[in-house]
Amino acid sequence: MWCQQRARKLMIKMNKDFLFAFVAGLLAVFGFAPYYIWLAPILSLAALFYLWSQSSHAKQSFQIGFSFGLGLYVFGIYWIYICLHDFGGMPWWFAGFCTLCLCAFMALFPAMVGYFSKRLGSLLWSAPVIWALSDWVRSWIFTGFPWLTLGYSQVPFGPLVGYLPIVGVYGVSMITALIASLIAYWIVNRNISVFLQRNIIIAVTFCIVVGLVLKSIEWSSPVGKPIQVALVQGNINQEIKWSPEYAQSTIDLYLSMVKSTHADLIVLPETALPVVASQLSPEVTQALTQHAKQNQGDIVMGVVQYDERTNEYFNSAISYGSAPSQVYSKNHLVPFGEFIPLKAILGWVYRDWLNMPLSDLSRGGKHQKPMQLGNQKVAVNICYEDVFGEEIIRQLPEATMLVNISNDAWYGKSFAANQHMQFSQARAIETGRMVLRATNTGATVIIDQHGMELAHAPHDTQMNLTGSAQGYIGETPYVRWGNWPFIIISVVIISLLLRNKMRNNK
Repeated sequence: MWCQQRARKLMIKMNKDFLFAFVAGLLAVFGFAPYYIWLAPILSLAALFYLWSQSSHAKQSFQIGFSFGLGLYVFGIYWIYICLHDFGGMPWWFAGFCTLCLCAFMALFPAMVGYFSKRLGSLLWSAPVIWALSDWVRSWIFTGFPWLTLGYSQVPFGPLVGYLPIVGVYGVSMITALIASLIAYWIVNRNISVFLQRNIIIAVTFCIVVGLVLKSIEWSSPVGKPIQVALVQGNINQEIKWSPEYAQSTIDLYLSMVKSTHADLIVLPETALPVVASQLSPEVTQALTQHAKQNQGDIVMGVVQYDERTNEYFNSAISYGSAPSQVYSKNHLVPFGEFIPLKAILGWVYRDWLNMPLSDLSRGGKHQKPMQLGNQKVAVNICYEDVFGEEIIRQLPEATMLVNISNDAWYGKSFAANQHMQFSQARAIETGRMVLRATNTGATVIIDQHGMELAHAPHDTQMNLTGSAQGYIGETPYVRWGNWPFIIISVVIISLLLRNKMRNNK
């Protein structure tokens, strides 16, 4: 009888812990765009670390971490359902199932952090490092999906964002988690000495003050004169974007919008014109080139390119105007959206369930040069390539500004477009370069080298966003070293913790 009562109380406590962890994960989403409450993930993670410290074994920490992850991702990436169902044509039940499966897979990462931190011991010290490593692993496993990486919650307003040009977003993840861990340590050990309390306060204050000091450093310097830019937001409905009967009207619309602006650099969104580049009439390309030359500038336009020699299609950006025409082709493709992984096995999904155009593209080169446009060297990236800072820096320090062209209409009126913009803000800070984002429906925005918005077009409207852009030169530590400092520091800390655990077990 006593055993049954104890078991029942234990089950009630575990269920409460799981619910609390789920809610904490959900609240962590408010640290990311469009909310930008940078303190929310720190407090949420502190709550999670506290629950882990109170868990009785590694398996329970795994379960608590999984609950946290479900709350984080079910709320944070719910828009995957919109993409699959509303625009991909997938039945609601299957779209919901696939979205839930993705969220469950993503939740395995915080679950594994809890498991290994508990096994490693010194949980409140090992967890920040393992959490940051899990964020990094998510950036490359199965081609990578680093959405809701903890470090982004500090962009652009948080005090820890100053570390970004040095250790990148995964280093910021570690520092953010470290502060959460120190808070959790204080909560767990309420009766610690005044000396330890003072040291915790000093450590947290030190992390924040150093971040603020680093935030004030100018890592790059202006080069050349500012240029006038126009970012064209066509607001083409995704449901008709690839319909052949609407192709000409889309082309006419973009031509009209281009001719209405006289900027030095005009940027059109990803796959702005719904035809293959080789199928564009000479009149269209001539009109684009002539208008750009009249402005003594250039136009960068997203379009699908076909290579007859290799029979391959590419998601590309092509320039027209005063400079010789140049091409950038997307290298990091979206699985299931731009290429079919395990095509022989999963091809039926596309045949029977999905209606995704351009789902079998080829990759562009890994090391492509910036476009030389006027007095600027423009590093172009397409769609969610700007999620991968280690790939963006391939065109640096040569590039003087970054341009991202995208089409986030796939995600409807969700906050996915704002989350995507936050990645661009992080890339601006990491590289010390301005970022110009031209999208179909939003977020079309001009971002300065500090990650701050200078101009932002209203979403789901048709307009040219105009403004001034300055080129910059210089090499931040992140541009030079990429993620290697973070990786080396993480390996060293984990090695020390493992050695300490082995000593204690002797």
